Amino acid sequence: MEEALLPLAMTSDPRPFNQQLPEPPDPRCALEPQDNPELAPALVCALCCCFGIIYCCFGYRCFKAVMFLSGLLSGALVIFLLCHKERVLETQLSLEVSAGIALGIGLLCGLVTMLVRSVGLFLTGLLLGLTLGAGALLGTEPIYQPPSAWVPAGGLVGLALLGALLTLRWPRPFTVLGTALLGAAVLVACADYFLEGLALGSRLGQRLQALPALPPLCWYSWVLLGTWPALGALGALAQWKLMDEEHGGHANVVLSHQRRHLQLLRIRQQEAKLHRTSAGVGLCEGSYRRQLPPNPQSPADSLAPSYLQSLRERQLGPGPQATAPHTILDLDSDCGSTVPLTTPSGSTRT
Repeated sequence: MEEALLPLAMTSDPRPFNQQLPEPPDPRCALEPQDNPELAPALVCALCCCFGIIYCCFGYRCFKAVMFLSGLLSGALVIFLLCHKERVLETQLSLEVSAGIALGIGLLCGLVTMLVRSVGLFLTGLLLGLTLGAGALLGTEPIYQPPSAWVPAGGLVGLALLGALLTLRWPRPFTVLGTALLGAAVLVACADYFLEGLALGSRLGQRLQALPALPPLCWYSWVLLGTWPALGALGALAQWKLMDEEHGGHANVVLSHQRRHLQLLRIRQQEAKLHRTSAGVGLCEGSYRRQLPPNPQSPADSLAPSYLQSLRERQLGPGPQATAPHTILDLDSDCGSTVPLTTPSGSTRT
């Protein structure tokens, strides 16, 4: 007796017939890095990785360089999008012309942000607010769907202005925070390009347009999004550590300079004391030498003083002062010399 063959029913889901089979994985979330990425975008991403590391770890220490890069990249990106996407003077510009115009205006913006400190701080605050707004927009996707495109755009603009004002008010902490978060965001975007072809960037654009019924993000996208605040926190800690070491080294240098200055002052005081002592000894010797009467070189030199003295005695008349020896003491001398300035005048025979 032949067995009766039951009709087979073809379905897309085999789980009702065999409950032991696991749920098939979503082919869209299979992690497949790019095998042969294009050369130009890969080089741009590698360069952005270097900029991201500088921003994340050395943002506040390399303040001038970071301000120049911020102005250059921001100005060049905005001008490139305007020139490449929009018609300028009723003419559609080519890619090379748009890149040249964007580079020139970006250099000018970079110089302005580097030389004018308030402009650089304002731009840093704007980038901080935009980075926080983009992260919040991606992180709140499962729980919040904006009803209109004006809601995420207004939120980004408000956060950007708030970050700019806070950075102008407290430059040091918000500059450290802004550069660390911005550098971490650049590193995450580069990793996103190599792993999934800028899936997070495209999802951010969709969220800004408030498109409904978006497919959920894959698990590795959430991992990349979670590494952004972690890298930002590590970068901020590294910058604070470098600043503390720099301030400590500067304080040590100041102390060493002060100690050297004090030592030089002491040496100069000792030299001044020695100079004054030697000068005093020379003065005493000089005064002693000046107190000694000069040796008569001729009879006229010895005759003239005695002749004048005899004339004074005749005019004043005889007295005890005429016969007393004329001894003059040097009372103002520092050495206490009692050498007579003149020899006793006696009777000289001519």
